[in-house]
Amino acid sequence: MKKILRILVYTILSLLGFIILVVVSIFLYLKISSGNIARKSKALEFAEVKTLTIDGSTFRDLNKNGKLDVYEDSRKPINDRVTDLLSQMTLEEKAGTMFINMIGVNKDGSLCEGPNLHDLFTLLESGTSKMIFMKKMNHFNILSGGGKKEMAEWYNKLQKLEERSRLGIPITLASDPRNHYSVNPLSAGFVGDMTQFPEPLGLAAIGDSLAVAEFGNIARQEYLAVGIRVALHPQVDLATEPRWPRISGTFGEDAQLTSKLAVAYIKGFQGDTIGPNSVVCMVKHFPGGGPQKEGIDPHLEIQKGQAYPGNNFNYHLLPFEAAFRAGAAEIMPYYGVPTGQTSEDVGFSFNHDIITGLLRDKYHFDGIVCTDWGIVTDMKIFGKKVASARAWGMQNASEEERVLKIINAGVDQFGGESVPEIVVKLVKDGKVSTERIDNSVRRLLRMKFRLGLFENPYVDVENAVKIVGNDKFKAAGDLAQRKSIVLLKNDTIDKRPVLPLKKGIKIYIRNLDAAKAAKFGTVVDKPDQADIAIVRLKTPSEVLPNSGLLGQLMRAGDLDFKGKEKEEILKLLATVPTIVDIYIDRPAVIPEISAACKGLYVDFGANDDALLDLVFGNFNPQGKLPIEMPSSMDAVRKQKEDVPYDSENPLYRFGFGLSY
Repeated sequence: MKKILRILVYTILSLLGFIILVVVSIFLYLKISSGNIARKSKALEFAEVKTLTIDGSTFRDLNKNGKLDVYEDSRKPINDRVTDLLSQMTLEEKAGTMFINMIGVNKDGSLCEGPNLHDLFTLLESGTSKMIFMKKMNHFNILSGGGKKEMAEWYNKLQKLEERSRLGIPITLASDPRNHYSVNPLSAGFVGDMTQFPEPLGLAAIGDSLAVAEFGNIARQEYLAVGIRVALHPQVDLATEPRWPRISGTFGEDAQLTSKLAVAYIKGFQGDTIGPNSVVCMVKHFPGGGPQKEGIDPHLEIQKGQAYPGNNFNYHLLPFEAAFRAGAAEIMPYYGVPTGQTSEDVGFSFNHDIITGLLRDKYHFDGIVCTDWGIVTDMKIFGKKVASARAWGMQNASEEERVLKIINAGVDQFGGESVPEIVVKLVKDGKVSTERIDNSVRRLLRMKFRLGLFENPYVDVENAVKIVGNDKFKAAGDLAQRKSIVLLKNDTIDKRPVLPLKKGIKIYIRNLDAAKAAKFGTVVDKPDQADIAIVRLKTPSEVLPNSGLLGQLMRAGDLDFKGKEKEEILKLLATVPTIVDIYIDRPAVIPEISAACKGLYVDFGANDDALLDLVFGNFNPQGKLPIEMPSSMDAVRKQKEDVPYDSENPLYRFGFGLSY
């Protein structure tokens, strides 16, 4: 026995020693990496921008030459300013402008010059100074969340650093959605202090254009306050394949509803015209990312193609047509291969038929086209490959061949990449003309001018503190959460509807905050002590085989509860009358649960307070299903990936929803 204990103690001490060694090594790496990057970039720094007055005109002397250049003169037409700036840019500066990648944020709001433990996304990219001064980049994607004051301070420091570049081209900052309440810790990590509405699928459950426009306007103000000028959304894909992991970010599967809400969303962010108070929308994922074969997302190497068994390709274009009419500024194609729909089976951003033939020529779209993230280079952490580039149809091509294919397709910008040197080489080798590069850079620069960044790229930190997450905005977000919840079933006991529940009853809860539930009744420890049970669940998911690192993070696979989890749920429902709420990030297959429960809600991102207000009658249910709820996995598998609401005998149809 003593020998076993000695071995156990030795093993524990060895493990602790190993952990300490790893932590110390990472800390030293971060310090050394940060110092090296800062030292290398210091030699490339130029003087800061000064504000000068010449001939009665006050301007920011961005290139530090003591003269009023055309691109610095706010009185000049934008096209003239763009032309002047282009004429002064080197090939390297033009190439850098064509790339946008993740950028790190230190917790205290200081600039991130290397990987750090607070912002793990920085493990995927270079330091701030390196990307600005060595890569000549001036577009970045912020992923991590943080306090509103720290975010605003960091943004101003970023712009101040960029001023030291040769031409002082201001930075354009982009972000994925930040204003949604979500049980997904990855999504919630982006929120910071920002107001929390339901997921876009919940906005679709409300179905009101004015409510969506209000959401867009509030999110716009919060983005502006901290310096975010490009929204990497809305996602107007049609959720016609119920297993697809990205359904929560859509407006559902109906093209008419999605089109209506897409217009309101874009207007809320951009306004009627793009200007200094706008946040421009990068609408995604052209020409529609919903019809994924068997619902497997093309982020994963195990699925590279989209399926159109219903010959319904054009149906998925309808929301984009609405977005174009609303003035969408930017477009992001998706990863997948439109199998059998174009002259070659390559991913959308590599596909000349899609980008030039369809988007540019048919729809006459002259805005910015940016690839989805990471289709050129492999994803690496500390130099180790963790995922392949999502270069579907071009897997065997070199990085240079991929970049050339994307440029020739008609794309302007490379998302999630920091390799402008490849573009420089292609031009110097005569494979891409300077004129072709200028076409894309002109679009990118024109947007910076339209947003007013050349006149004032900074934010007011005190204003950011006042604006972000203020009481009025939070009240609007809380109301939207309540409006989005859908009541699917309200059974009877003694011929009277169960819902809304009477206050003061004995409640058994699962996955709810006990203190919040206690405001409405007495919370008990065991089901058999309760008058009613209230349970919160979420749509089941599974990790798909051979799906790699990204597959671990995606909620994919079958939609039905299985095994012990299902047995425990049904046992509870047989023990005590139960109200069930299910968070729907994808349609759940729940025929047995629906039959056995006394009341059934679905939500699309709503806190406990919102749900309890509905359960106990403080708020009348209003939401309608923006997606169909299938009756079985067999029905799901028989559906056509590109056709909406087509499962056999659905449990609850699209548009269904009860009230009290």
